[in-house]
Amino acid sequence: MTFTVLTFLYWVALLLVTLASLTCAAIAFKLHRQLFAIAAIGGLVVALVLAAVPVGTGPSAFGIVIGMLALALAVVGGGPVAVLALDLATNNSVPPGQHGGIMVLNAGKPAPTMAGVSDLETHEVLRGGVTIGILERLAVAGAILAGFPEAIAVVVAIKGVGRFTELAAAESRERFIIGTLSSLTWACACAALVPMALA
Repeated sequence: MTFTVLTFLYWVALLLVTLASLTCAAIAFKLHRQLFAIAAIGGLVVALVLAAVPVGTGPSAFGIVIGMLALALAVVGGGPVAVLALDLATNNSVPPGQHGGIMVLNAGKPAPTMAGVSDLETHEVLRGGVTIGILERLAVAGAILAGFPEAIAVVVAIKGVGRFTELAAAESRERFIIGTLSSLTWACACAALVPMALA
């Protein structure tokens, strides 16, 4: 199919919608606002619908730009989306730690939210989740874009082994599963945008 004005407009629309989703995701990442995370999700859904439309391929520059935008969206947007999923699932019932983790009792029992529990009775688990999530989504989206989705299993295995000793408490297991699945789902959806658009 030849490159037409309609094809050009399609690619411009797809790039603009993806860029708008990335902008909302960046604002959500920076300001921790759920509304922008929801807007980023909506933008990705619209971009995926557009990408599913069978239109002729544009110049290679469009493919490169959409690939870069999708990778950035996967990395930046996954954090706010995972936080949104965790907030919806746990309703902020677990006290947060100072380093991005959660506080649990030393015996692995649920950390009560009421006053009267000393700091010596609790410890923080799942620290460094933001950095790990960024690296995880970069690896997953990069693997899909490189045509090697089998690498996702390696990423999940490394993360699971690395976090294994912190998963004694039910709260930490719950947050680990919800956070990981939402982060991976987001990264896969962002990366899928590119082959769908280029098909």
